[in-house]
Amino acid sequence: MIYSLTYHLVMSWDAELRALTERVAGPLFKRPEPRAVFGDLVRAFLGEVPRKNSWQLSDHIGHPNANRFEHLLARAKWDADLLRDEIRTYVVERLGRPDAVLIADDTTAIKKGTKSVGVAHQYCGLTGQVENCQVMPMLTYASEAGHAFINRRLYLPEAWAGDLARRAEAGVPDQVAFATKPALAIAMLAEELTAATPFRYFCADSAYGRDPDLRAFCHQHQVGYVLAVPVDVPLIDVRGQAEPAGHVLDRLLAHGDASIWERRACGAGSKGLRLYDWSAIAVAVSGQDPAPGYTHTLLIRRSTTHPEEIAFFLAHAVHGTAVPELISTAGMRWKIEENNETGKDLLGLTQYQVRSWTGWHRHVTTVMLALAFLAVTHAHLPDDDAPAHPDDLHDPGDDQGKEHAHRTAHPHPAPS
Repeated sequence: MIYSLTYHLVMSWDAELRALTERVAGPLFKRPEPRAVFGDLVRAFLGEVPRKNSWQLSDHIGHPNANRFEHLLARAKWDADLLRDEIRTYVVERLGRPDAVLIADDTTAIKKGTKSVGVAHQYCGLTGQVENCQVMPMLTYASEAGHAFINRRLYLPEAWAGDLARRAEAGVPDQVAFATKPALAIAMLAEELTAATPFRYFCADSAYGRDPDLRAFCHQHQVGYVLAVPVDVPLIDVRGQAEPAGHVLDRLLAHGDASIWERRACGAGSKGLRLYDWSAIAVAVSGQDPAPGYTHTLLIRRSTTHPEEIAFFLAHAVHGTAVPELISTAGMRWKIEENNETGKDLLGLTQYQVRSWTGWHRHVTTVMLALAFLAVTHAHLPDDDAPAHPDDLHDPGDDQGKEHAHRTAHPHPAPS
């Protein structure tokens, strides 16, 4: 898709970014100085900085040293949870839809040493093996208009949670106890329900979908979901006995009926439509009834090029929901992977040098604001089949216009 960019459009991004940071900073800071530094930090995250640590961000924005950003992230008095709430409000205002989807997933930050809060030798989704890393469960809000992070947690391994000395050194609050990643997802979902965030479904991968407590929370609160689940998720067969989901597929395949599969797209990727073969069957989940008025459906997805590649999804939806809607919802899960990629590659989501609990939450949440700005900017780009002439990118009366727009605004459109 081609967008027609003009000097005035690019400069409007700068004005919108300034208005956003001023609006958000108002409730966070009583004094103008930290408000200005906060605005500089968001702007620096959006700039072309090779390594987005405090020193390089400060150099990019024109500060003499890293002191202002380091103080803001580590020692200044402000509430990162309040910033998260402001981000949610902004995203819902600009991208909110009643049929939106909330998506949970981990991202990881590989780190050296043992001092960074929550760092441990644990499974790293980035490399698929055990690494010295931090694990960060994130929550994305996704609608037809766009998608951005609206909530976050830092996973604190049991070794950290029970080590009083390490907790004290990293500033972990006393009330923070060990919680599994699905439990952290439940906490984020509960916050979105309390905030009345508009959405229709919750999505996550099988690391979350296999957790019965997470599914039970959704049943209790009448939350629709389409969750990837492992092959052994316990269902109930026609005799009332527990059976793994894989047995359902075995019975379908035993009939030798190719019509059990229907080829459908579940969204668009970088290489075009994501086409798979799908089958759907109403199921009962062992030990878990759906919410009143809801039913469970097992979606089975098969690769069109490698038929041996099978994935399972458990859907919890209002009775009578069409299967194509559930398939489309399953495809929305990739939106959080796009947010993770954009956050890391463009905005420095994991390029922090902070080690403390407070510093981590402040850095990550500020990056979330930058990503939300990109998502909203991308959603409102004018569509034009004709490319803009390069001369349109600067005002003839301002020879420095193009340089200023590039250096201070520079919003990279979020991938779609």
